[in-house]
Amino acid sequence: MGGGECRSNDYGAAAYWDARYSSPSPSSSTGGGAFFDWYQTYPALRPLLRARLPTSSRVLMLGCGNSLLSEDMVKDGYEEVVNVDISSVVIEQMREKHMDVRDMRLFGDGTFDCVLDKGTLDAMMCGDDAPLGASKMLAEVARLLRPGGIYMLITYGCPKERVQLLYQAGSHKKIELYIMPTPGYQLKWSKGVSLAQPIMEEVSLTADGQLPPDYVLKDPESHFIYICQKPDAANGANSVVANEGETITSK
Repeated sequence: MGGGECRSNDYGAAAYWDARYSSPSPSSSTGGGAFFDWYQTYPALRPLLRARLPTSSRVLMLGCGNSLLSEDMVKDGYEEVVNVDISSVVIEQMREKHMDVRDMRLFGDGTFDCVLDKGTLDAMMCGDDAPLGASKMLAEVARLLRPGGIYMLITYGCPKERVQLLYQAGSHKKIELYIMPTPGYQLKWSKGVSLAQPIMEEVSLTADGQLPPDYVLKDPESHFIYICQKPDAANGANSVVANEGETITSK
């Protein structure tokens, strides 16, 4: 179930992405400086982001690529979004910071309210050093998050392929899961009519962190969205203040 297996050993290499982002071919989804969003766009993710992440949050975008996600977040009121990517080519195009997500020592401990990852962990799982490289990245994510901060992972990896790895990072007391069909499936499901609200389903994981045994995945290529919250330093609870002023707390 799910498509979280590695589809190319090149995805974890900086040289692959440098070449891809340098490609002038119009047939390349990411080449020639054209903007491209993997997986889901900001409008599709906006309801979840706005509900779980205040616009005053300091957000780190892992593997920003040439996606419009960061730009769209800023246009929508988010005050500080920091972009990092392993490819120096795309970072020059995007005018931000070139960095290996396995070693982000430029940033101090607990300096971000949220780390957003749209496909970067998937790419790390395709590297020559996977899963060690992925574990190093997740350890850095845990270090960079403030108490109560959120790591939001958007991935092809279903729970059996991702949950154990996420818990091994050692900083997440609870993991919430949302499942979102691909844009193509949603368009087909709606018979070509754009939906006012994207299809997104919250799914309760079992005690061992897996999908319920009777759960049926409607779209085999669905994206899995994991919300992993770092315990609050004061009481060990997980809490985040939403834009509407509400506090969502889980023990």
